[in-house]
Amino acid sequence: MNLQRRQLLTAAAALGSSCLTGLGSNLLATEPSGDLKAYPGIDAEAAALAATEKNILGPYYRPGAPYRAKITPPHEPGTVLLVNGIVRAADTGKPLPFAVLDIWQANEQGHYDNENDANPNAKPANGLYLLRARLVTNEDGYYEYETIHPGAYEYAENAWRPAHIHYMVSAHGYKQLVTQMYFDGDKHNKTDQFIHDSLIMPVASKTSHGKSYEAVTFNIVLAKT
Repeated sequence: MNLQRRQLLTAAAALGSSCLTGLGSNLLATEPSGDLKAYPGIDAEAAALAATEKNILGPYYRPGAPYRAKITPPHEPGTVLLVNGIVRAADTGKPLPFAVLDIWQANEQGHYDNENDANPNAKPANGLYLLRARLVTNEDGYYEYETIHPGAYEYAENAWRPAHIHYMVSAHGYKQLVTQMYFDGDKHNKTDQFIHDSLIMPVASKTSHGKSYEAVTFNIVLAKT
């Protein structure tokens, strides 16, 4: 080590020592700036929430749908619909990561892919899952998928089911939820015997790349087991 560099290091060490000596032993801890839970955007201690209302399973559920975020086949007729939301815990209000959502719906004409009066659980002849999917929430409890606005259908004389999307939601430590999401403004909402007002979601009209689509946010809250 050359003389100049050694002198520089010696001077730096002496300066540091003198600074520490000057501070003395009566140092005070740095004061906290605030509680973490009060920081904007931090969900450190969320409030308890009311669980999402249950709704009927219906006759057209099929297990084993593929995991995907676009549940329509290419060129599926209908108005494009983007649905998103957050799955939360009722007891803590916090998001639930890795929750599994099973989703199924009718097409624009109000028909399911396994609709069969003789056997409601019959699979399509080609074995495909149409307008069905499973999703997994991310670390923030968030989910999102693309589909089309489902059609309403008449299930008995003068008895109509409004447009809706079925949900079966599961998360470790929480009760499985079977419910449905409905659309605000559907003319059949007022006469449907199965609907709950809390499950009717507003529909926003949006545009992307010169084309219009609908967007709905459906947040879900699961009850503790």
